[in-house]
Amino acid sequence: MIEVYSWPTPNGHKVHIMLEECGLPYRVIPVDIGSGAQFGSAFLAISPNNKIPAIVDPDGPDGRPISLFESGAILLYLAGKTGRFMPEDTRGKYEALQWLMFQMGGVGPMLGQAHHFRIYAPEKIAYAIDRYTNEAKRLYGVMDKRLASSTYIAGKQYGIADMAIFPWLRSWKNQGVEMGEYPHLKGWFDEIAARPAVQRGVEVLANARQPQITDKAREMLFGATQYKRH
Repeated sequence: MIEVYSWPTPNGHKVHIMLEECGLPYRVIPVDIGSGAQFGSAFLAISPNNKIPAIVDPDGPDGRPISLFESGAILLYLAGKTGRFMPEDTRGKYEALQWLMFQMGGVGPMLGQAHHFRIYAPEKIAYAIDRYTNEAKRLYGVMDKRLASSTYIAGKQYGIADMAIFPWLRSWKNQGVEMGEYPHLKGWFDEIAARPAVQRGVEVLANARQPQITDKAREMLFGATQYKRH
């Protein structure tokens, strides 16, 4: 059984969704990032970047346990393990990879910054809010244009690129975006949201997350603790 070290964030939900879609047995081990659990030595041995999610698969590719961190790498590993949600042909594989990298290098970091400066930053900095809100809107536009001519993000088949992007768009209001302005993206979003495995995936640990960020959580996530050498 795969062990999943996670928390109910977009990056955590990517992996929860993939596991549910694949039907793989897994056990969730909560890593409360608001309390500083990500800095524990046991977790750092698996995820040296102190970020969730991470997994341990006792049945690795060579029959030995393997641990992995970085959500994109985990999605690729699970796709390889199951032979699902990744095109088999070379062209399709690289098309899927480019959109997965688009999420990892663009959608996640930029929408994360939009969340930070719009919601979490103790000081409201107009330049930063405008910068990342505008970048969020630009990325939504890129995806909307793509989906005007493609059934799914990476082509005709639903796959890991869709799973990687979807959780980040669930908070579109917090990003200063109006989803209705992107009709092709909205249609795709509604279709993905209706998938039973996706619904199960986003419910994993959903009750554990606090609706309000505490001072301690702010310190753990954004303060000096984050920059210590652990």
